[in-house]
Amino acid sequence: MCTDCADDLGDVRDPWLPDRLLRTERDLLMPLLRRTPEEAYELRTACPGWTARQVLAHCGAALIRIVEDRLEEGVFLPEANACDVAEREDWPLGRILDELERGLTEAGPVIAGREDGRLDAVALGEWVHAGDVREAFGEPNAYCGPSLDLALPLLSVTSRRRETPRLVGVLKDRARTEVSLGNAREGRPAATFEGDASTLIRIYAGRPLVRTRYELNGATEHELLIYR
Repeated sequence: MCTDCADDLGDVRDPWLPDRLLRTERDLLMPLLRRTPEEAYELRTACPGWTARQVLAHCGAALIRIVEDRLEEGVFLPEANACDVAEREDWPLGRILDELERGLTEAGPVIAGREDGRLDAVALGEWVHAGDVREAFGEPNAYCGPSLDLALPLLSVTSRRRETPRLVGVLKDRARTEVSLGNAREGRPAATFEGDASTLIRIYAGRPLVRTRYELNGATEHELLIYR
């Protein structure tokens, strides 16, 4: 399977893909969150300075901003994200989880209605943050799992929009599935990646690569970052 075989971004965007990813992730993540002891939410995540509770507060806040059309200038920048998290410091955990569940349910149709596709990357970021929390909780397949088939094509679209260089990847843990990401650049051959899918996600999302094994040629990890 090739998640993106066209060069025109407009030809490959599926406006309802973010909604399907968010709803699928809701059904997978929320039961885990509801049964996890509250003390686990103070565990640190791969996001510098943020606990699992703070990551989830950020996720819910970002989605509800989309739902309520509160997208003023500077929204989603680090300073605004920090303010949203601080605003929720005194909330009971249940309220944070309720807001997140509402966002995962209601944000997708709003994202689909944006013809420019600029909010698609938020849905992908929510899925990555769910992986951050799973990893903090010691869950297996933190950046993989059943939602991966939806996340990979969204990564393909996002990597083009964020103007990363062209990369052809072979996913060894998925029957050697081939993915094509990023944009071709004149005079520069496509970079190549060989490794497992979760490691590819870690590279593009800027997550720790400790204990991973992969081959990357023709590009650096920094060039492939979609969230900076």
